[in-house]
Amino acid sequence: MQGLTAEIIKGLWYVALPGRDLKAGAMTAKTLLGEPMLFGRTASGEVFALRDACPHRGIPLRYGTFDGTSVQCCYHGWRFDKTGTCVEIPSLREGQQMDLSKICTPSYPCVESQGLVWVFVPRAGETPAEAGYPAPPLMPDFDAGEAPRFHCMLPFHCSMDHAAFGLMDPTHAAYVHTSWWFKKGAKKLRPKEKVFAPSELGWSMVRHELPPQNIAYKILGTPVTTEISYMLPGLRIENIRGSKMQATGLTAITPVNEGETEVHQFFWVSAGWLSAAKPLVEHLMRVFLDQDRVVVIRQREGLVHDPKLMLINDADTQARWWMRVKDAFVKAQADGKPFENPIQPMTLRWRS
Repeated sequence: MQGLTAEIIKGLWYVALPGRDLKAGAMTAKTLLGEPMLFGRTASGEVFALRDACPHRGIPLRYGTFDGTSVQCCYHGWRFDKTGTCVEIPSLREGQQMDLSKICTPSYPCVESQGLVWVFVPRAGETPAEAGYPAPPLMPDFDAGEAPRFHCMLPFHCSMDHAAFGLMDPTHAAYVHTSWWFKKGAKKLRPKEKVFAPSELGWSMVRHELPPQNIAYKILGTPVTTEISYMLPGLRIENIRGSKMQATGLTAITPVNEGETEVHQFFWVSAGWLSAAKPLVEHLMRVFLDQDRVVVIRQREGLVHDPKLMLINDADTQARWWMRVKDAFVKAQADGKPFENPIQPMTLRWRS
């Protein structure tokens, strides 16, 4: 927790990018979890992910071309299909036989669900099914084919741990998120009491009614209730239900490496008419997320001096839970045993 870097968890699904950013016949390169990856979408619409390196001379495949079926390396023209298997070496002549099926660049399990492209990075070559997580989590109240209406992403100059602490910090809003449209006048701190329970790969804040002063939620129709779940490898899912409509928000942290992180925010909303306000909504989302980004940049100025940090109860209990769940998961992987959630039901109290 205290350092500038953090151990990256493998063997789970991570958000790579929104599906709308990957057009048919296109590819895009990203470094995620410290690994160079090339994402593509075939002409028929299937997404895939390869290690962004040609096994011939190591040049990144992103500099090559993609015809909607195979990726061609820019150096010697070798071609690779969506599984990473070599399908052509142009320099070969008649009689120069090679088993191209044995030449490949590694591929990563990659799926598109609810408009998001997810990638699975194995810890030791295991498949998602072998790891026990055959599919990414689904957002409640929305169909598997329904994409989010709104999205923004910002790079955070911090480790995945410090980014995760921000997802579950219940007391910083009054000092960080000081916008007229959210938590207006929030420095008038109010006592809070929330019930928490263990859930898959993490814990949940049990469904409760939102206070009427949260004007951003009023369009959903009163009363409005919410349930917030936190889970590995760094997902915060908030399911909001009002008398008129429903919304689900996903904040997903995807480490670029041990000290850099991408933070995505997505929203699914049942009201189609809200799409007309997309530029405004995504602007407000970016303002909100950028407030968290600025804080971790400033925090890093202090962390470079390796200070001794502290956590208090009950406001920082969820940060403790994050480390307990993460440590338990990593240990279970190392021991080859099923993960056992260490979280117990609890009521937490604070002022915010």
